[in-house]
Amino acid sequence: MDAAQTIRDAIADVTALRLHRTGDPALGAAVGSVKTFQARRFRGTYADLMASPAFGPAARFFLEELYSDTDYTDRDQQFGRIAGTLQTMFPQPVVTTAVALAVLHAQTEELDQDMGRAWLAHKGVDAANDPARYTAAWRTVGQRHARQQQLQRVLAMGNDLARLTRTPGLRMMLRMMRGPANAAGMGALQKFLEAGFDTFGQLARQRGGVEQFLATIEQRERALMDLLFDADPVTCGTQLNHTLGQAR
Repeated sequence: MDAAQTIRDAIADVTALRLHRTGDPALGAAVGSVKTFQARRFRGTYADLMASPAFGPAARFFLEELYSDTDYTDRDQQFGRIAGTLQTMFPQPVVTTAVALAVLHAQTEELDQDMGRAWLAHKGVDAANDPARYTAAWRTVGQRHARQQQLQRVLAMGNDLARLTRTPGLRMMLRMMRGPANAAGMGALQKFLEAGFDTFGQLARQRGGVEQFLATIEQRERALMDLLFDADPVTCGTQLNHTLGQAR
């Protein structure tokens, strides 16, 4: 399957999930609650990185582009419209990164929708205790392998962006393409690529910066998954409450 078709299929899956939520407002609200909780959790887990001059930009990029509760409808629509053009306008390493982003996005939306259903199923959990409800929903959904795969795709996205910064002349090419990309309806993709390039370019200039940043993400996210899958629910709730308290 070529890059364009992979992107179209991934965006079609995301669109179908959104349409389903449009017809089920309760599910839509539940998915929104899950996404908001996850964004708060990310801010808390990485409060130290967010405050760091060295790692803050990369942490914020991950939050805004990969872990956010932002509505990515506009970006998705652009992806779907220009999937074929993408292969002719951008060099292959950029196309590969765009494909990986689309696939990761589709998997994340599917897991979040499953979490939304489980969130509704556990509405009897103390309404003021979102960590307990989130833990119960997480264990109902399960899918440990899918969670591990999702994390690996996030880490691969970081490595891909770091590799792009080592492509000679690519930053200048991206800058020159800004006008044509916007005219072709690819402004959101262009913005993602430029932000990712600049963020990881800055990080790559620090010896071991990319490796340290991604190793921290991997270690903390794996620890979180182990907690949510295996720890006593009370321990999960206590730890998540503490993490949320660190959010800024």
